[in-house]
Amino acid sequence: MQDVLFLVRVKLPRMSKAEINQLLSEQFLCRIAFGGKYSPYIAPFQYVFVDGALYFHFTDYGKKMGLLEEGNPVCVEIERYTPDLGEYGFVVLVGKLHVVTDPKEKAKAMALMIKDAEAKGLSTNFLPAHGLPKESNWSSLNAEKPLVVVKLVDVTEIVGLKSP
Repeated sequence: MQDVLFLVRVKLPRMSKAEINQLLSEQFLCRIAFGGKYSPYIAPFQYVFVDGALYFHFTDYGKKMGLLEEGNPVCVEIERYTPDLGEYGFVVLVGKLHVVTDPKEKAKAMALMIKDAEAKGLSTNFLPAHGLPKESNWSSLNAEKPLVVVKLVDVTEIVGLKSP
């Protein structure tokens, strides 16, 4: 008689709202998936979690700017994991990106992004992703520069899953 292997589908546990907020507060890098004309477009972005909202900095050029202008929903993914993947978790949010035009809101988001980058010891090698030379310092990334700050709004879905 042949051995039969029965597969049991295991579902990952859902995170609580507190666990989701903790993950969003601790991390600083996400991936944003845009719906492109011929295929999805996904790219990494630094973010900051402020007053329950996600803010991102975009350079004012590139494919993402055209996709941003289309106004279609995006999917944002943020993860945390140990090197051996013994512990992991991720949050997926679906919503729309809105360009922040209020100077105070933009300045607050940028100041917190700079503070977070400096506190976490992020390399200035990441500054070119913000359109700045790597020889700059994180304080060069400020609201007085012609930067695009976007906020995730009209969130229709938030899912947080974690290791069992």
